[in-house]
Amino acid sequence: MAGSILGTIFRVSTWGESHGAAVGAVIDGCPAGLPLSEEDIQEYLDRRKPGKSKFTTARNEADRVRILSGVFEGKTEGSPISLIVENTDQRSKDYSNIAEIYRPGHADFTFDKKYGFRDYRGGGRSSARETIGRVAAGAVAAKLLAGLDVEIEAYAKSIGPFTVPDDAVDIRFSRENPLCLADRETYEKASEYVSRLIEEKDSAGGVVECRINGIPAGIGEPVFDKLDAELAKAMLSIGAVKGFEIGDGFEASASKGSLNNDSFISENGVIGKATNHSGGTLGGISDGSPVIFRAAFKPTPSIAQTQHTVNRNGEHTDINISGRHDPLVVPRAVVVVETMAALTVADLMLRNLSSQYTLIKDFYMNK
Repeated sequence: MAGSILGTIFRVSTWGESHGAAVGAVIDGCPAGLPLSEEDIQEYLDRRKPGKSKFTTARNEADRVRILSGVFEGKTEGSPISLIVENTDQRSKDYSNIAEIYRPGHADFTFDKKYGFRDYRGGGRSSARETIGRVAAGAVAAKLLAGLDVEIEAYAKSIGPFTVPDDAVDIRFSRENPLCLADRETYEKASEYVSRLIEEKDSAGGVVECRINGIPAGIGEPVFDKLDAELAKAMLSIGAVKGFEIGDGFEASASKGSLNNDSFISENGVIGKATNHSGGTLGGISDGSPVIFRAAFKPTPSIAQTQHTVNRNGEHTDINISGRHDPLVVPRAVVVVETMAALTVADLMLRNLSSQYTLIKDFYMNK
């Protein structure tokens, strides 16, 4: 299976299946000397962990990470960092009845067509549990960025029809409620909405917004590897994401140049922008403003309602999906968006060190 590696310098390979022995990641290209412990990574995995509220799956996984290599005496060695999280609460028998049936909204059919085979136990590599490797590796990238004063914060911007107003975003509150919504009033409405869907054996979607603060101007490549293009690829690689936008996004298409353009200003010799319609990028390169983007998540496809489908032989049938599933993925996806952004930015910042001869000369000649 190709396509499990992300990055150019800070390279991450994720591995493992939902109902296999374990899942994890290998990081290559992390600089030596970065202080790193399992606790640094566990903090992020705990935010993704299932079973914390009625809005998440009841699967009871500890999701404890172990660092197998690449760290010595509390610091990275410059060698590959291998991370493992064991699966301990699989219930593969919950999926035995769908071994020959294609679940609506899942990758069963497409995996079968591509490989002639599929792991029906929770979806294998297409399961949301694959994101554990992303989060674990992204936690390392976030630690690297924190030392460079780059901070990444994600939160639920909307769930179903309920959206947090732009002027009401409270990131601290998003860390305190089970839906990760960044506004109390929106949370109360969305909580009632999702609770009703659970009773109806249905599911909800939503939008995760992410802000990258402290990223300097000049990060990103101007053609194929634009900062916004790399972020879009990272977000759209998350299984349930169906849309991406940065800055004003699709609303920019209904605006005018005189309104959408961000005027430049200078304060105490520092160049900045009066507004940030562009979302922190110009020409695919960071402009020094906060990078703001959104990822749209579809409703969880595993619902307990009777659905019509077909089996591998093309015979029509109905299906009732049993097992333990999230009624919405947004709350646990917030940290996935955050860490995928960290992986993207960390890689691009390391790549940027070769963008100017003076940077190279300063590094090697001033030792």
